[in-house]
Amino acid sequence: MPKILYFVAEDWFFVSHFLPMARAAEGCGLEVAVATHVGDEKKRLEAEGCRVIAVKVDRGSVSLTRFVAEFVQAFKIVRSEDPDVVHCIALRSIIVSGTAAKIAGAKALVLAPTGLGHLWLGRGIVAWLIRRGVRALVGFWLRGPCTRYLFENRDDPGAFGLEANAPDLAFVGGAGVDPAQFPMTAEPPAPPVKVAVVARMIRPKGIAEAVEAVARLRGNGMPVELDLYGRPDPSNPLSIPEEALRQWSAAPGIAWRGHETDVARVWRDHHVALFLSTYPEGLPRTLVEAAASGRPIVTSDAPGCREMVRDAVEGFLVPPGDAEAAARALGRLASDAALRARMGAAANARFREGFTEDAVKRAVGSLYRSLLHQPD
Repeated sequence: MPKILYFVAEDWFFVSHFLPMARAAEGCGLEVAVATHVGDEKKRLEAEGCRVIAVKVDRGSVSLTRFVAEFVQAFKIVRSEDPDVVHCIALRSIIVSGTAAKIAGAKALVLAPTGLGHLWLGRGIVAWLIRRGVRALVGFWLRGPCTRYLFENRDDPGAFGLEANAPDLAFVGGAGVDPAQFPMTAEPPAPPVKVAVVARMIRPKGIAEAVEAVARLRGNGMPVELDLYGRPDPSNPLSIPEEALRQWSAAPGIAWRGHETDVARVWRDHHVALFLSTYPEGLPRTLVEAAASGRPIVTSDAPGCREMVRDAVEGFLVPPGDAEAAARALGRLASDAALRARMGAAANARFREGFTEDAVKRAVGSLYRSLLHQPD
C-alpha cells in the first residue's frame, strides 16, 4: 500500500486545518502517517485513520542546534518509513523536513507554505539574507520533477521565485470548510452590532488594531461590541500576554472570550467578522468559516486575506495596521443592515465557488494522483 508522510509542527494544527487533505490521500489509496508534536489530538488523528509519529519540534526556537536536531529526526523518519510522498506543511517544516526528505531520497515531495509569517516581516541585512536563502532553498534546490508546490494564494509563489502558472504549482482554497458545519444563517438582532475576531492571540493577527478600531467607534457613540476568541500562543515570540487581553476586556463593549470550540456558534451570534493581520497569511481559515456562515468581513489588504475578500464585495479591505481605516469600514457595516446582508450573501457565494472541503479534497487528490501516476 503506498504511503504518504506528513510533517507538521503541531497535531492541533493538522486537525484544525488539514484533515481534508488526509481524507483526499486515503481516497487515493494512501496509508497516512503524520509526524508531529503530539498534544491533545492524537486520538482524533487515529480515529481519522492516521498513524501518528511523535516528534520534538520547538516552534519558538531559531537556534542552529534545534534546527539540526529536527533535521536529523526528520531524516531518520523518512529513511525508516520509506514513504511514496512526503508532504511538508508550513515554512519551517519545508525548510527542515523537506531538506531532510530530499537528502534521504524521498520519492516525491509536496511543499505547502501556509503563509510567509513573521520571517517576511524582519528588516535589515540579516533578515534579507535569510529570506534570500529560503527563496533559493525552497524555490530552486528543493524543486525537481517529483516536487509539487501547494499554495493557498497567488501572492506567495513570487516570494520563492516561482511563477503562479507553473505546471508544478497547485492552489487550494485554504484548509477547506464543510458547509454543513458552517451553514449560512440570518444575522442576530441589532443593535448592538457584534463584531468577532477568531484567531490566535498574537500581535501579527491585528488584535490590538481590532480593539482600537472598535474603541474608536464606541467613543463616537456607535453601538458596536467586540469579542475576541482564541488563545495566546506561548511558542510564538509575538504572543499577547493574558494580562494585556484581560486589560482590554475591562473596557466596555470589548471582551476576550478565550478558546472557542464551536466557531459556527460564534458566527451565528455575530454580525461582522474582523481580521486585521499585519503579516502575509496563507488563507486564514477564520475568513473562510465566516464567509461560509454568510458574514461580511473587514480584513487586511494583505496576501491570503485578499484571496477570500474582494474590496466592497464580500466586505472591506483596509491597509494592514490601519485601525482608523478599519473603524471606518466597521462603521459603514454597523450602520447599514442591508449592506451587511448583501456582503454576507456575496461572501457565502464566494466560499461555495472553491473554498469548500470537497473542493480542497478534489484539488489535493488530483495532485497526489499525479505524483503516484494514477488516472485523475
